[in-house]
Amino acid sequence: MAKTTTNFVCQECGYQTPKWMGKCPECLAWSSFAEETTRQQSASHKSKLSSEPSVLIPITDVQSIVENRLTTGIKEFDRVLGGGMVEGSLILIGGEPGIGKSTLTLQSMGHLARSGKTVLYVSGEESGSQIKLRAERLNALSENLLVCSEICLEDIIQWIKKIEPHVLVLDSVQTFYTSDLQSAPGSIGQVREVAFKIFQFIKQRGLPTLLIGHINKDGAIAGPKSLEHIVDTVVYFEGEQGHAYRALRATKNRFGPTPEIGVFQMEQNGLVPVENPSEWFLSERPENSSGSVVAATLEGSRTLLVEVQALVSTSSSIGMPRRMATGFDHNRMSLLIAIIEKRMEFQLQGEDIFLNLAGGIKITEPALDLAIVAAIAGSFRDKVIDPLAVLIGEVGLTGEVRSVMQLDARILEAKRLGFKKCIIPYSAKKIKKLPDKGIDFLFVKNLAELFEHLFE
Repeated sequence: MAKTTTNFVCQECGYQTPKWMGKCPECLAWSSFAEETTRQQSASHKSKLSSEPSVLIPITDVQSIVENRLTTGIKEFDRVLGGGMVEGSLILIGGEPGIGKSTLTLQSMGHLARSGKTVLYVSGEESGSQIKLRAERLNALSENLLVCSEICLEDIIQWIKKIEPHVLVLDSVQTFYTSDLQSAPGSIGQVREVAFKIFQFIKQRGLPTLLIGHINKDGAIAGPKSLEHIVDTVVYFEGEQGHAYRALRATKNRFGPTPEIGVFQMEQNGLVPVENPSEWFLSERPENSSGSVVAATLEGSRTLLVEVQALVSTSSSIGMPRRMATGFDHNRMSLLIAIIEKRMEFQLQGEDIFLNLAGGIKITEPALDLAIVAAIAGSFRDKVIDPLAVLIGEVGLTGEVRSVMQLDARILEAKRLGFKKCIIPYSAKKIKKLPDKGIDFLFVKNLAELFEHLFE
């Protein structure tokens, strides 16, 4: 007989305790414990499920895996996945509700279905008629695209065994449950158990699977980050609801590079891949405006040119100036402001400072430091920086300008888009293969040399 045990599980971090507690001792969250009932299998039943013992062999004798990738038909999606979906891989797609996860998934599955692959699309949130309405809008209709509205994992597995599809989609992980647990769908126990069972099942059959998950207010998929350790690939959808721009960013990939990024534009008929995102980000750049600077950033294997905008104005509140950053780390911006004040003696204590990366993109790379410092200083002094110049470099605490990786690829992208000058770290002089035709270089050691050139 199976034994039933009751535990209280924190819905924020997964901490378990046999009794209810008001405050979680692990993550310090209040009123986060929920009662969950677990059925433990008997020893005789466990012995039936146990597999043969493992065999120890030298790593040199292990047979290599041949990656047979299944392309989705959407180049930007395949780029993020490392060239397509690998057989037996579990891919987790996360993002805020309404950001475009189901749209991209249905578009790609429509391409696969029209190419002759059998796709099983299981939705726990929408009915078949609702899925068809979206499929008609996205031009994703095909007889090979099979839809099912089911939330019980055991029933879904029976459908998979009967149909034997080439690709499986589960939308979304918060809506499914397994009968082995008595807790409600969406709880931390159900999310973990569902993901782990699906992972074991598809690995045995070599079935590539897309698992869609919403993120909570803290930015974690389905609450705990532990779900990301179960899957093979984790990709996040980023973008603001008011912008047409969407970015698909890989944060974990066992079969490809990380972090890789794919850029899409949301239109009426779905998500359209953007092949030249740098041109798209700079298409509405204003002319002869202070506080606007172009920087070259690296996202995975892709080089992007983005516009950094800064606005410095006299604060109306005494002693509490506002400092806001959109698309860039607020703490990093505060650090750069402190460096400007200390090393360059700028009087920014009574100034409101606002920073924005145009287009709604989010970047954390330190190669943007030089452009951010120049944009803030340009807005403070109301000086227009050369619109055909690109700034690349990291700024240290003493005001020195440090080099960044793959500088040549960034310069080539700037040259391709028609920029005539690159302001880069002085240490880059040691690089012998810098492209020097069609673009001029200005090498700077510190912020003093940078400001001397920009504001002389």
